[in-house]
Amino acid sequence: MKPKQFVTGVIVVLAGGAGIYALLKSHDAAAAGADEEEAPPTVVSVQVGTLQRTTLHQYVTGFGTVMPAPATAGEPAADAPLASPTAGVVASVNVVEGQHVARGDLLMTLNSGSATADYAAAEVERQKRLYAQHNTSLKNLQDAETQLALLRITAPLAGTVTRVNVKPGAAVDLSTVVAEVMDLNRLVVTTAIPEAAAPSLKAGEPVEVLAQSPVKAVVSYVSPTVDPSDGTVLARAVLPAGCGLRPGQYVSLRIVTGTRADCLAAPEASVVTDIDGHSVLALVQGDQAVQTPVQTGFREAGWVQVGGSGLTAGDTVVTVGAYGLPDKTRIRVVAAPAGGVPVPGTAPSAP
Repeated sequence: MKPKQFVTGVIVVLAGGAGIYALLKSHDAAAAGADEEEAPPTVVSVQVGTLQRTTLHQYVTGFGTVMPAPATAGEPAADAPLASPTAGVVASVNVVEGQHVARGDLLMTLNSGSATADYAAAEVERQKRLYAQHNTSLKNLQDAETQLALLRITAPLAGTVTRVNVKPGAAVDLSTVVAEVMDLNRLVVTTAIPEAAAPSLKAGEPVEVLAQSPVKAVVSYVSPTVDPSDGTVLARAVLPAGCGLRPGQYVSLRIVTGTRADCLAAPEASVVTDIDGHSVLALVQGDQAVQTPVQTGFREAGWVQVGGSGLTAGDTVVTVGAYGLPDKTRIRVVAAPAGGVPVPGTAPSAP
């Protein structure tokens, strides 16, 4: 074979191979394009909730101690530790711990170095008879009554005897606390609130004591000063009579510092942050989740106050699955799995 014929044959073979390759490449590209056109769009399974109108509250939370109410302008302190009015020996103890007493009830009697309680009581009666007969002076009667008062310990208020510290025969002096009486129907809870939260506190605001059985209370006092040792402000709330709490009990509490009545609220899981740091909802429109900017406010019991253009009560929003969901994603609504995250239902009620 001549060289010229050989070269011509090679060229023909290469040209034919290139044509076949181009034809196959074109077929593959067409097939890939057809597959892309026929691939269905992504559908994301989500759970949903609805926007509701409700009342939400803002709280300051903390811990406090239950104690007897301090003295006020109208009432004495609810706790009265009783010291001996004179040095002497306990003659009788007329009460036991846990006993309820009325104001003025006799709790104990004493004998001093100059007189016994029985002698002092008899002397008062004698001076009364003599004074009625104009046979003694008013001063003598008053001196006898003063002597008896020093030998008698009475209840300064109605309440419960919480401590009896002495027995008959015990020696006492002016520094000896012999008993304690407490009005258990006049209790308060005292708490220390961080200085930053104190400006929102004021007397009259409702308080919820989160004991085993929650107790409603009311702020009665907010200190005008800050404790420099820990940067807190003292606050006190009056507890209702018969609340079931005990003096010395340590409890958690929350104080209502703001209320939003009839506000639009969304389930907390539905409010997420987009890549720009803005709060958004995924609003369900047909089979799509449309990203909608919102402004947020109070948060309570799994609900968030929201505001935004076109939002109304009853609108359906994505809850579980909302985070990172692209705008206008096709969705499929599914029920919460057994034991999974429940779809929020009832909005919180007023405390």
